Amino acid sequence: QVQLEESGGGLVQAGDSLRLSCVAAISTYTRTMAWFRQAPGKEREFVAAIRRSSGSTKYADSVKGRFTISSDNAKNTVYLQMNSLKPEDTVLYICAAGILLSETGQYDVWGQGTQVTVSS
Repeated sequence: QVQLEESGGGLVQAGDSLRLSCVAAISTYTRTMAWFRQAPGKEREFVAAIRRSSGSTKYADSVKGRFTISSDNAKNTVYLQMNSLKPEDTVLYICAAGILLSETGQYDVWGQGTQVTVSS
């Protein structure tokens, strides 16, 4: 059974940076890794995704130029580097894994999430 483990969230000030980590062994069902985020009362929102074999990435318009997704396959870890954080980035960040890259939440495995809070 594939399991995802996210970490790296925390409390920071606007303009600061954080790096989130998602640990998942490479397999058929973790070929594509993605980060979503969800605020209370809101639908889950796509943030970024990466194909671990090729390194191909995709980003939501709202985070382009600020967030970077990367994969260290030797460590079985996918990262989300978040720079220039804004208060509106204050949400639960959730790691997902699957076979195909999707921007609509169609992934096979989901983590529990890690909370990011950005103060003004």
